[in-house]
Amino acid sequence: MKVLVTYYSETGNTEKVARAIFDGVQKAEKDLFPIGDVDGVEDYDLIFVGFPVHANSVPPGVEPFLRAIPEGKKVALFATHGSLRGGKLATTAFEYAMSLASKARIIGTFSCRGKVKASLLEELLKKPEHAAWAEEAQSSAATHPDDADLAEGEAFGRKMAKKVRTQP
Repeated sequence: MKVLVTYYSETGNTEKVARAIFDGVQKAEKDLFPIGDVDGVEDYDLIFVGFPVHANSVPPGVEPFLRAIPEGKKVALFATHGSLRGGKLATTAFEYAMSLASKARIIGTFSCRGKVKASLLEELLKKPEHAAWAEEAQSSAATHPDDADLAEGEAFGRKMAKKVRTQP
C-alpha cells in the first residue's frame, strides 16, 4: 500500500498534524509533502489532505488539488481551526472539501483546534460580529495542537490506513 499525507499550512499547525498522521501510518510506503510539492496522486492507495479552516471553508490554494483527485481514490481529510471541535465552522469546511473532491471516496475526517494567526485575530477582534469567536480562539486555541491532539492525529492515521488495508 502507498500513502500520501499532504497539507497546506500557514502557521505550522496543520503541518504538525500532518506529521502526526504520517507517523501513525504503519506497514505502508508513505510520502509527506506540502500540497504545492505534490506532482501527482495516481500511484497512491490512500491520500490524506489537510488544511486550515478559513472562514468556514477550504483555503483557495487547496481547492484545485481537491478537484483534481481522480475518481475512486480513497481520501481522508484533516483540518485545524480556531473554533470548537465538531463545531459548525469545521463541519462546513469538511462538507465543502467533500464537494470539491466529489469523485473521490472520502473515508474519514479529523479536526483539531489550532492557534490562529495573530494578525487575523487582531482584525476580527475589531469587528463586533466576529469578536466573540476571536476572543474564544485567542484564549482556547492558542495552545493547540497540543500533545493530545497530535496523539489523536496519529491514531487517525493508523485507523485510516487499516481501513484501506482491510476494506476493498
